[in-house]
Amino acid sequence: MDTKLDIKAFLDKDEQKDLLRLLTAGSVDDGKSTLIGRLLFDSKKLYEDQLDALERDSKRMGNAGDHIDYALLLDGLKAEREQGITIDVAYRYFSTNNRKFIIADTPGHEQYTRNMITGGSTANLAIILVDARTGVITQTRRHTYLVSLLGIKHVVLAVNKMDLVDFSEERFNEIVGEYKKFVEPLGIPDVNCIPLSALDGDNVVEKSDRTPWYKGISLLDFLETVHIASDHNFDDFRYPVQYVLRPNLDFRGFCGKVASGVVRKGDTVMALPSGKTSKIKSIVTYDGELDYAFPPQSVTLTLEDEIDVSRGEMLVHPDNLPMVDRNFETMLVWMDEENMDMNKHFYIKQTTNLTRAHISNIRYRVDINTMEHIENVPALKLNEIANVVLTTAKPLFFDSYQKNKACGSFILIDPITNNTSAVGMIIDRVDSKDMISEELPVLNLPKLGIGEEHYEAIEKACKDLERQGVAINIIK
Repeated sequence: MDTKLDIKAFLDKDEQKDLLRLLTAGSVDDGKSTLIGRLLFDSKKLYEDQLDALERDSKRMGNAGDHIDYALLLDGLKAEREQGITIDVAYRYFSTNNRKFIIADTPGHEQYTRNMITGGSTANLAIILVDARTGVITQTRRHTYLVSLLGIKHVVLAVNKMDLVDFSEERFNEIVGEYKKFVEPLGIPDVNCIPLSALDGDNVVEKSDRTPWYKGISLLDFLETVHIASDHNFDDFRYPVQYVLRPNLDFRGFCGKVASGVVRKGDTVMALPSGKTSKIKSIVTYDGELDYAFPPQSVTLTLEDEIDVSRGEMLVHPDNLPMVDRNFETMLVWMDEENMDMNKHFYIKQTTNLTRAHISNIRYRVDINTMEHIENVPALKLNEIANVVLTTAKPLFFDSYQKNKACGSFILIDPITNNTSAVGMIIDRVDSKDMISEELPVLNLPKLGIGEEHYEAIEKACKDLERQGVAINIIK
């Protein structure tokens, strides 16, 4: 009986651990896969058969000399093992006594930018690796920019291969100073720097005697203690309705995940887009009713009044409304092998909403190696990032991505291939009158010898062209 209680207590405790999602990023050969492999090995999270296979593979195809090649734990693709690089995102799960972890090992090459965006879209923390010999390089800046673009609030600069610079404090401080100078304008709130040797395990799980000048904690200690609970937006209540639950005549509830904010029984809520209001009657879950709900809980809300709400609509507090518009500015990452077609209409998936959308204009493309803004870009290619204006067929309810990830992100879907063509992070709404630039093409309509009343109809028909970025000039 005692054994059963012990097992139940252990499972209950394990259930209550919070989850930290993190990604690793860095240049080729900076040691991302080796670091994660070492983390798993030193924290005793590998099974015996995994260790046997690792030792066998290290002798046969490893890239670490006489050492065990921990990168082989992550690099599972044949091409990855042959070249000693990471190509696709590899996910690994492990847990300690204090926390559960999901690690995304993302590739370092520029052509795999979309893979890094995929791996980082749900991450709370990013580990940016740099080689102590080369310091902050172009890829370091690029990955840090992508991390800031994804709204990741916690960054660890892992200065790896310190054993190759004799664990020099001066070299570490030089790299940290250069990195912090670069990262300052990007607005990442929490940046920590740790000297490491992933191959030898220095400062990975345990503090190393070879860096007596480093007064901080080991990487694993930091990952176990970093505070992420306040990263959620608890101020702005947003509840995208995913499904209307109607099991019988006496129950009608709205299912979904609390995207942000807190909702309590008795709260007055407004349904968008109708603007109808009601009060929360109950907050229902599988385990019973709650007095309040917060992100990222999935719940069913019932209302006191019978108002019409369906999938794709949103419940909010009436004194705290999201932006509602058809036109908005966004940072767009192009993820399709096929180049962007400015004339194509896409499906846009934002929260639980699905509608048609098209790209009105490209304001500038970002050179992610130099951070330079390049204007007059006709279209985007695979892995390119740009500031664009989108127009949707019906109004969406959204916040800026930096304020609210769940309601400020979306994907564009190709209606023919059903591929994900792009992912986007919303910046702000755009007035339709601001979407027409003097530099954009102007369509001149000459006098056609018809009455004035016909020009009114023509002007009305041209509004759609204006939304697509073509200025109209009717010569009467």
